[in-house]
Amino acid sequence: MKFGNVVVTGGAGFLGSQLVRRLMPLCDHIYIIDDLSTGNREAIPQSDRVTFYEGSITNEKILEEVLPQVEYVFHFACKNLVLSVESMNDDFETNLFGGYLLLQKTQECCRGLKRFVYASTTSIYSQADILPTPESFYNIKLPYAASKFSMEHYCHVYQEMYQMPISILRFSNVYGPGQLASNPYCGVVAKFFEAAQNQQPLVIFGDGSQTRDFTYVEDAMDAVLLAAKNEKAVGAVYNVGTGIETSVLDLAEEVRKVCGQKDLPLQFAPKRKVDVVQRRSILAEKIRADLKWQPSHTIAEGVAKTYQWLQGGKKLENLSRND
Repeated sequence: MKFGNVVVTGGAGFLGSQLVRRLMPLCDHIYIIDDLSTGNREAIPQSDRVTFYEGSITNEKILEEVLPQVEYVFHFACKNLVLSVESMNDDFETNLFGGYLLLQKTQECCRGLKRFVYASTTSIYSQADILPTPESFYNIKLPYAASKFSMEHYCHVYQEMYQMPISILRFSNVYGPGQLASNPYCGVVAKFFEAAQNQQPLVIFGDGSQTRDFTYVEDAMDAVLLAAKNEKAVGAVYNVGTGIETSVLDLAEEVRKVCGQKDLPLQFAPKRKVDVVQRRSILAEKIRADLKWQPSHTIAEGVAKTYQWLQGGKKLENLSRND
């Protein structure tokens, strides 16, 4: 599986940096665009086959310089869920306008485009009436979901009007090596590990009965590479998740167990504005059928591998973020 020249927007963030790591042996050259607002410069490989642009995807000059040189566009740059309620304008500017501008400049400048892969989110389902939730459902409640779902619509428009080969992946609560605990907007798995490392209580917003469909990052990256190469993925929208619900309480128990700190206390905090989902389980039959993708990690296996990675000389402050 070879990719030639690619660009990864948000390539210093959690998902973007893990994608860059996977792409390194498969590409001739990787261009990374990231403004480092939440990304980590140390996550960018030092290589003569990597060119890093520190800037926003709203910077037309950067896009016009990079896009004529690539064949694959992996769009992972975004403002995340928590940030979206703090500044709806910033969320709109990056997630929707920035994404639209990237589509526009790709259509204008990238004449050899083979695939545009857009990293969307299962946050568009909010509290779903259907579990497991199929791709046909949506329930927009927060700015982040609104901007990400709107960007999906523009992807469909560019696919229809300009025959751009676009694939959309809706990721569900991705976690694992590369997740930055020092970033205040990171995911719960990294937060739990940081607390355990410092022998502090694991903070849970609400009562912990809320469930999520946690997806190990290597499984998520497998889905990206398959979507970038399989012709069935052109014009398609795919859920990327396990279909299994794990409560935050059960997740806390897994982290305590793998860290050997079963008596580490839990601390319950009031729900935040973004805590609108009680249950999440997504239906991933479409990507399994079309692309033969299959998640290979249970939550126990993924948490254990994340802990092993941390124990292997990595420190939490050197990780990257989770949307």
